[in-house]
Amino acid sequence: EVQLVESGGGWVQPGGSLRLSCAASGFTFGAYDMTWARQAPGKGPEWVSTINSGGYSTYYSDSVKGRFTISRDNAKRTVYLQMNSLKPEDTAVYSCAKGLYAAADYWGQGTQVTVSP
Repeated sequence: EVQLVESGGGWVQPGGSLRLSCAASGFTFGAYDMTWARQAPGKGPEWVSTINSGGYSTYYSDSVKGRFTISRDNAKRTVYLQMNSLKPEDTAVYSCAKGLYAAADYWGQGTQVTVSP
């Protein structure tokens, strides 16, 4: 079965950094694009970033561009999201998905990121 398990979330002060991980299993990880999305309290889901299957092409939403970096290690079947210069508005549950955002067929349960003083 397909499983996506996020980790690395937590509380951080504004300006701080966190590195999220998403461990994948149950499918040919290296054959699929991977996506990070988030959902803030009281808000709808928001696409954050996507990386292509080989890890050579990356895409970011305007809200995180220049601050976040997506990467992957296909040998470890893991996709990462390095988050720097965090802002309170980054507070959300962050989830990873198999595929492009609009077409993703599997999602992880998510990991909570809280940015506050």
